[in-house]
Amino acid sequence: MTAPRGWRLYFTRAVYVGSLFGLVVTAWLILLGSYTLEGPAALSRFGSAVFAVIAPVQLAMAIAFSALLTAAAVAQEKDRRTLELLLLSRLTNSELVLGKMLASMLTVLVLITAAAPLMVLLTLLGGVSHGQVLRVLGVTLAAAALAGSLGSMVALWREKTFQSLAATAIALVLWLLLGEAVANGLFGTLADLSPEDWAAGLSPFRAMGVANRAAGSGTAEFAAVGGPAGLFMVLASAAAIGLNLLAILRVRAWNPTRELLPSSTNGAESTQGEEVDIHAAPGPSRRVWDNPILWREVCTWAYGKKILFVRLGYLAVFAVCAIALFATDSTARRGGATPPEALPLVPLMVVSLVLVNALAVTSITNERDLKALDLLLVTDLSPKEIVYGKLGGIFFNSKEMLLLPLALAGFLWWQGALGNENLLFVSVGLIVVNAFVAMLGVHSGMTYLTSRSAVAVSLGTVLFLLLGVGVCMRMMVAFQGSFFNQLQAFLAFMLGGGAGLFVALGYRNASPAIGWATIPMPFASFFAITSFLNGGYGSAFLVAAGMYGFATAAMLVPAISEFDVATGRTSAQD
Repeated sequence: MTAPRGWRLYFTRAVYVGSLFGLVVTAWLILLGSYTLEGPAALSRFGSAVFAVIAPVQLAMAIAFSALLTAAAVAQEKDRRTLELLLLSRLTNSELVLGKMLASMLTVLVLITAAAPLMVLLTLLGGVSHGQVLRVLGVTLAAAALAGSLGSMVALWREKTFQSLAATAIALVLWLLLGEAVANGLFGTLADLSPEDWAAGLSPFRAMGVANRAAGSGTAEFAAVGGPAGLFMVLASAAAIGLNLLAILRVRAWNPTRELLPSSTNGAESTQGEEVDIHAAPGPSRRVWDNPILWREVCTWAYGKKILFVRLGYLAVFAVCAIALFATDSTARRGGATPPEALPLVPLMVVSLVLVNALAVTSITNERDLKALDLLLVTDLSPKEIVYGKLGGIFFNSKEMLLLPLALAGFLWWQGALGNENLLFVSVGLIVVNAFVAMLGVHSGMTYLTSRSAVAVSLGTVLFLLLGVGVCMRMMVAFQGSFFNQLQAFLAFMLGGGAGLFVALGYRNASPAIGWATIPMPFASFFAITSFLNGGYGSAFLVAAGMYGFATAAMLVPAISEFDVATGRTSAQD
């Protein structure tokens, strides 16, 4: 009753639908520059192709933001200790769990609803039926409901924000990898359904792929109820209901977390009148380093002991990707944008970037929510010690996310699938991009005063860059032509993307350096993509590394030189 009346929701809705319509216009301009459209058949092929591009983009947005926004919203309640107040109110468990989840997903649900008329309009071009639109919307809503339920349940279960975000991201990646494993015949044929049908019933992107086609290869009864897309909607809805029921039953057992309860050192309670040394700590005292921030990040459980489960989950993703890499036939036809042996590295690198960014932003927001940042600011710690200490702790706690992708790249080099020069490009490129996402998280945590805004901006920027690069490559490959002649078609998106990045990163504390880093970034990414698709790996590496390296420096220098302005304690005019 209150959130939909804010201007931001109207603005976001308009920008989202306008962006999808911009994709349609961009595809039209690309196609006009390469081919001549004559007759209804050509329009039908265009409508089918552009619909196949828009639908997965909306699905990726719905899954990612539903999961991460719900997890961040619940984690913020925990960090601010307001969830305990909600538990003391007259709210029932179902009202608390379902209300919080649906309120967090409000933006995503509104965007999906607002985009529905645009998808229906595409049917006027031909090549797309109303049944396809309904199946695509059904798959998208079911996947968003499952992702939002997963994020809400995990955040209610775990006690730290990073644990919630990381566990949610890893669960999403394992969910998608499970579908790929089933498609490759992991469980064989069950109930007269092929592995492809079962994979489409489990994986949202495979379900989206068959939502535009006829039902799968199963029985006539199976086709009558919607085929693999219908199976996915049923299974995803059932899984969402199960996760919410689990959260409803366990929300008061999980919260408040038992790790926050004080425990007695000797196991016995003190009686009245006895003197208790409240400053005594069990075991020998430990020597703190000259930089106590870095010492706390490295030598203590700053992010909770359950971070071990996050590392185990990431190792599971690494194991699946490594097995897929070993099983890949390097002699397979190279018809796509990337070699077949590089495809197993993509999900591992994506989840690594998301986890490093989530760790970076929560390392600052947790201090702010616990009022510990104010205590750090009145000590004799310098801004360099605070910022470099946080960055050092981020890289130490995410060392698996940094080293394991490099290890797989080294394996490709050892197998001869990657040359010396390309190994250098991949290794240095990964280091530069990881430094960028880490500094992006620290910058967002310092700039935005609320945890939810900081997490949304930080992770949203990373997802925007990943989705933007993926969509651009997909459209260039789908509508083949002269890549550099497509610059005019993508010009509006690059200008809008640069302005959006500047607003997200530099609106509150604007600086010329951030402007020079964010506004040209989409243009540099476009050049890197076209160079990559044309085989110019060296130029793609130099441009991307230079652009993201400069953006990292543009955020780092103000953080250590104008610390009070960066944290919002004072303004640039003051």
